[in-house]
Amino acid sequence: GCCNSCRRELFVLTYGALVAQLCKDYEKDEDVNKYLDRMGYDIGIRLVEDFLARSAVKKCRSYSETVDMIAQVAFKMYLGITPSVSRSNTTENEFFLILENNPLVDFVEELPAGRTSLCYCNILCGVIRGALEMVHLAAEVNFIQDRLKGDDFTEIGITFLKKLEDKKHKRNK
Repeated sequence: GCCNSCRRELFVLTYGALVAQLCKDYEKDEDVNKYLDRMGYDIGIRLVEDFLARSAVKKCRSYSETVDMIAQVAFKMYLGITPSVSRSNTTENEFFLILENNPLVDFVEELPAGRTSLCYCNILCGVIRGALEMVHLAAEVNFIQDRLKGDDFTEIGITFLKKLEDKKHKRNK
């Protein structure tokens, strides 16, 4: 509803201010990218509980189901968009999210001057990576294409590495 769209817009504006500040604080784009990824990761590991509680989704049985859940449920819930999903032709564990619209760049025309290596929305990669790790799936998540860098659309690659060990913390009571 309206409240969600106001929250989303506030987040987008705040995010833009954060990226601008990071560009002042760090000379190298790589450092800004790492910071945004780490920040996203920290959000992702916390967001997964909220997501599971609010969405009431069942456990995914495959990488493909997991990526569909990210695109169709999580992105819709938190960013109001539904990216399309494509799958690698060569491997079973590689997927791509195609974002026709990316609300994080609604108020951004182009990357800041001299910041050609900046991954402006790198926070998204961190969020996805952190959330997947919390459900015991290790993944590499990165931008393949970026509209802010002149590409026709924004594309995020997700490569599942291996299933993380299911750590059971059982306490004797």
